[in-house]
Amino acid sequence: MRKSRADEFLEFASARTGHLFRSACLLTSGDTHLAEDLTQETLGRMYTHWGRMARIGNPAAYAQTVLVRTFLSHRRRRSATERPLGELPDRAPEHAEDPALRIALLDALAGLAPKDRAVVVLRYWEDRS
Repeated sequence: MRKSRADEFLEFASARTGHLFRSACLLTSGDTHLAEDLTQETLGRMYTHWGRMARIGNPAAYAQTVLVRTFLSHRRRRSATERPLGELPDRAPEHAEDPALRIALLDALAGLAPKDRAVVVLRYWEDRS
């Protein structure tokens, strides 16, 4: 039996949401609320184009591209009015491997321009060429 378009997208979204959220957290320097918004907007945009995914060979890579473009678009719109928080929210124990290293990484990422941050995340976190 053939899956419907919505079922296929739901399966894709279930598999990729965590990965997209982690990438969004790095792009936003730990702003989990903005990362959630970016992830949801990315999945919404993916759903509207899901019928064309047969022509796109790698939907996961396309989703990553949509996420980065959504992030950069958001930074252009709000870069003059919003500033990142100085404190990170509490993390669950499973994410507490080395809190000092995590904070240092997020602080270093926060110091980069949005496009530079996207390059660093894609190159070293996502292992893209």
